[in-house]
Amino acid sequence: MRRVSNAANGAVSTPSAVRRLDGPEAAELAALSGVFEDLQYVLRCCEHLVAVLARPEPDPAMVEALWTGALVGYVRCFSGRTGVLGDADLGELELEGDVTEFHGMVKKLRDHYTSRHVNPRESFTIGAAQANDGRPTGVAVVSSPRPLVDDTTVRLLGRVAYALSGLLDARMQEAQARVQQAAEKLTPAQLSRLPVVQLG
Repeated sequence: MRRVSNAANGAVSTPSAVRRLDGPEAAELAALSGVFEDLQYVLRCCEHLVAVLARPEPDPAMVEALWTGALVGYVRCFSGRTGVLGDADLGELELEGDVTEFHGMVKKLRDHYTSRHVNPRESFTIGAAQANDGRPTGVAVVSSPRPLVDDTTVRLLGRVAYALSGLLDARMQEAQARVQQAAEKLTPAQLSRLPVVQLG
């Protein structure tokens, strides 16, 4: 994501140079932008998932990859390290249903799908094959596939991510205005001494 706009009127412009700002205002905007991009990624995963799940025989590998990506991206948006989104923000979304409960379920699902110890796709049972006379004749490894995520759950995650994107976009506009104000306090000479950011 690359946005260069005039905070005063929102117009997009082509600058002669972009200089790196490292103040608290810039750090806040960078954190907001990172989470916003994660939400866009979650939305793209959900859009692809809806299309894949609509097929007569969805590819389980594709479904798992997209769903795991969506879960990881969504939960990362609520990282305490960035402090951009918190559980309290869910109350501002004004969506139908218990969004907080759904959010908690998504966090548990993320842990399940990213487990380093348990296969999230299947459970396995080991048995002994038995002949008519009762003797064991072999070993049976029986797998029970876990169900794929359903369309309704994917769409709900997409709605939550979309609503959070709108919430963050408003905060980004305010943060961008603060960055612009901080930049305007610099003289042209001070601004010229800052490192150049390559846009290419």
